[in-house]
Amino acid sequence: MDNVIMVTGATGVLGREVLERALRTGLPVRALTRRTDLPATPGVSWFTGDLTTGTGLAEAFAGVRTIIHCATDIRRFKNDIPAFRQLLAAAERAGVEHVVNISIIGVDRIPYPYYRIKLEGERLLAESGIGWTNLRAGQFPDLLNTALRVMSKSPVIPMPSGTACQPVDQGEVADRLVELAQGGPAGRVPDMAGPTVYSAVRLARDWTRAAGKRRIVLPVFVPGRMGAAFRTGALTAPDRAVGVRTWEEYLAAEVAR
Repeated sequence: MDNVIMVTGATGVLGREVLERALRTGLPVRALTRRTDLPATPGVSWFTGDLTTGTGLAEAFAGVRTIIHCATDIRRFKNDIPAFRQLLAAAERAGVEHVVNISIIGVDRIPYPYYRIKLEGERLLAESGIGWTNLRAGQFPDLLNTALRVMSKSPVIPMPSGTACQPVDQGEVADRLVELAQGGPAGRVPDMAGPTVYSAVRLARDWTRAAGKRRIVLPVFVPGRMGAAFRTGALTAPDRAVGVRTWEEYLAAEVAR
């Protein structure tokens, strides 16, 4: 039987890349969306489903062997845990054999609310009884670009001081997720970070130059446990600098004017 792959969050920054790469495998590919007007993507079977309520998941997951779970709601991230519970319950009922999950480097070290949610998701997955693989990755350039574009509406861009980041191309992370989906459950696999460690301040200054914006990038001391964790390098994995595309290459291709 073919390894039918289901991609959740298939319209997001990472999910779009995963969907594109899953299609290259030649395996049957499905995608989940809350929309009722389904996209017309050649080679993809789209299903309407709501992870927060579980509606439509039975039909979407029927016959699926592997789920690549990219869905998240960064604006209402407290919904992510109920949604993950719905996904795992529906996956178990459907006989799904493997759930591949994307997480973030530092979720176990940084007491940021969204990171705590991601860490709880990792725990739920590990205890689900379903075969699982969990990949923690660094910061996606597209998300950094979006955040900095919003922040640049102000003449001053505040960035946490003493904070190291290690952006990794989301397309390369998608490659890895699809590779993992074609194998068996592997538990927590080695983290995936980009080729270079930068300060957060440096990332913002590089971005303003590339975008042609005259903005002041202001280093800001972040107090408390979260700031302390930032300053320990918790967002980075220097021993896992396996990504290839650099921040500079991304800026030149996607931001520079």
